[in-house]
Amino acid sequence: MKEHLDPGHIMQTATAFWASKVLLTAVELDLFTTLGDGKMTAPQLGKTLGLHPRGTYDFFDALVALKFLNRNGDGPRGEYENTLQTAAFLNKKSPNYIGGMPEMLNSRLFGFWNGLGTALRTGKPQSELKHGGKSIFEDLYSNEVTLGEFLDAMTGFQAENFTQLARKFDFSPYKTVSDIGGALALLSRIVANHHHHLSFNSFDLPPVAPLAQKHIEAAGMEQRIQAIAGDFLKEELPKADVITMGNILHDWNLDNKKMLIRKAYNALPEGGAFIAIENLIDDARRENVFGLLMSLNMLIEFGDAFDYTGADFREWCSEIGFKRFEFIHLAGPTSAAIAYK
Repeated sequence: MKEHLDPGHIMQTATAFWASKVLLTAVELDLFTTLGDGKMTAPQLGKTLGLHPRGTYDFFDALVALKFLNRNGDGPRGEYENTLQTAAFLNKKSPNYIGGMPEMLNSRLFGFWNGLGTALRTGKPQSELKHGGKSIFEDLYSNEVTLGEFLDAMTGFQAENFTQLARKFDFSPYKTVSDIGGALALLSRIVANHHHHLSFNSFDLPPVAPLAQKHIEAAGMEQRIQAIAGDFLKEELPKADVITMGNILHDWNLDNKKMLIRKAYNALPEGGAFIAIENLIDDARRENVFGLLMSLNMLIEFGDAFDYTGADFREWCSEIGFKRFEFIHLAGPTSAAIAYK
């Protein structure tokens, strides 16, 4: 019997940017914050957002069909409201807001990804660097206000990964943790809440340290978490029993990856643990779609940066001297790759 051929998957993927742009535009318009805990009809919501009536029903109902809004009733009297997920994660008034990542995807990466073909042919970045501009990091770190907003946005979506790490990794044999590229000390604050015997260093560039310190003090953890200013590409890492890096290694080329792993090794005592939290690609490179797409995103952003498999991590760390390895699944596509000295 001849196999039935269905182009549905091809067309669904080919048009996936339509659905993506609908969600990203809703975040851009602050639609989910506007709705908050309330309900609005299409005319009410469209007027509040300043939208032309032609697209409002299509736009809002597309969000309903995509499961990003609920609607009570049909037609002009139908009232739209947030889902549990959008209320929790895309309402700016929620402590769990992760909209900073969609905001950046919309304002920067959506356009840059149009250059994927060029990136694949040339191996060159398609971001601001393509036209001689500064990288996103250089640009952000030159302005304290935008840096703070960026770090708030970018660290929020990591909270569940750090919570899972705190629950699943056995921190009991250790006393000290250095989080490298610690941003606003979110990993340190979350793990500290779960393991009261630990003390922490949150290590990041000088413009970040005062911002991290504010969050540490707001959490009442200044006796347990120290914000340390430094450049991990130029300086040695603060010594500790555990060294963590959350989405750090994938930002760099292979030489810098190995250099950072060696610095982690040198900062650890015998028996210490190096933990890399990443969207690890499965060893067969068949399953973790997000990890593979993130690696392409690193090509778009930086050119020679890339994501990697657990086998890659084991190989690099073995070369440097680590002896034992463990991999712990965290949330979604993210895992902790652990190397023991």
